[in-house]
Amino acid sequence: MNAKQFTISILEEARADENRTPFTPDQIKTLITNFPNIKISVQPSKKRCFKDEEYYKAGAKLDEDITNSNIIFGIKEIDISKIIENKTYLFFSHTSKVPNGNFQNSQDPAIIYKKNLLREVLKKNVTLIDYENIRDKSKETYRYLGFGRFAGIVGCYNTLNLYLKLNKKKLLPRAFEINSYEKIKKLIAKQNFNKLKILQTGRGNVAKGSMEILKLANIKQISIKNYLNKKYDEAVFCNISTREYIERIDGKNFSYEDLILNPQAYKSKIKNYLFDTDILITGHYWDSKFPKFFSPNQINEFKKLKIIGDITCDINGAIPTTIRSTTIENPYYSIDVNSMKEIDLEKKGIAVMAVDNLPSELPCDSSEEFGNSLILEVLPYLINKDDGRIKRATTASNGKFCSSFTYLKEFIK
Repeated sequence: MNAKQFTISILEEARADENRTPFTPDQIKTLITNFPNIKISVQPSKKRCFKDEEYYKAGAKLDEDITNSNIIFGIKEIDISKIIENKTYLFFSHTSKVPNGNFQNSQDPAIIYKKNLLREVLKKNVTLIDYENIRDKSKETYRYLGFGRFAGIVGCYNTLNLYLKLNKKKLLPRAFEINSYEKIKKLIAKQNFNKLKILQTGRGNVAKGSMEILKLANIKQISIKNYLNKKYDEAVFCNISTREYIERIDGKNFSYEDLILNPQAYKSKIKNYLFDTDILITGHYWDSKFPKFFSPNQINEFKKLKIIGDITCDINGAIPTTIRSTTIENPYYSIDVNSMKEIDLEKKGIAVMAVDNLPSELPCDSSEEFGNSLILEVLPYLINKDDGRIKRATTASNGKFCSSFTYLKEFIK
């Protein structure tokens, strides 16, 4: 967007449990210094992790009315009733991945919300740019933005705390109570998790964040070969990528590109690891077309598996025990392995951690990292010349879906 003078705004988040922000007050100072043609408006919020006064002192205008804004930044799902016509919005809309199958009559609130959001975007001529789709052009399509690292950090911390809870050991303070990653590092480094075997899936930012915590907790990383074949008298973990837990049914070589194109030709082989695993922590990318990790009927085969920290939190997705997401206030539940019904946490079963907004437990730290990426990787291409990343991430504009997202027409019928 080229303009002599324009205004960007920060939305008040609609979700009651959302306290993150696209930009911190210090980053607002940086923006005003580096982009003198920008005016910044912030909707007041009592939930946001930084106080309104801090934004005011940083040079932003506090104003409920953001109708004069050119670009509006949020974090999660926005209030559909407050969408302003002819504006550019950036937030995580989670609309590019729609479910397979018959969703036309779905009563799922998340599906209903996505449909109504997209209909309103088209009706009001909104330009919708989804953070999730701001990626580079490489084969890996690297995401420039995300809270994945902090999802991994908090998710792993919560999962280890669940282990302490089930084993009636002294619990660590919750991440949201501490609200400081530096303090968490010091706390977790004092722990000793004896003879624990942990399997970590994924190789992206979520998994990397989780493994930061595992290493800080003095849990030793070992090779796949050693994980499968050796016994240890200390806590260990192993990290596996997609090619190490999914294989072709016909025995041919794995190819990620082929998996995307022909998912029906693949099956999961993760059970080979789970026979001798105490805790499974997920940090993988999963698509509904991909094979599930295991079936409910197989769970009884994994005699040692007691805890699943499902950071990816795909409901009824790769992990059949994730039958619902959990909240920051109540992060855990248990599943009876025979009935697959939810039971009391203290009863025997598989305990699940499935919080769906983990970075909100460390909102200041995670917002700072996110805002730095916005300033470096997004704003210059929004306000100066786009190298293609903004165009590729634009879901809708001028009252219609952009070319890469025309499939959403069917979704909103």
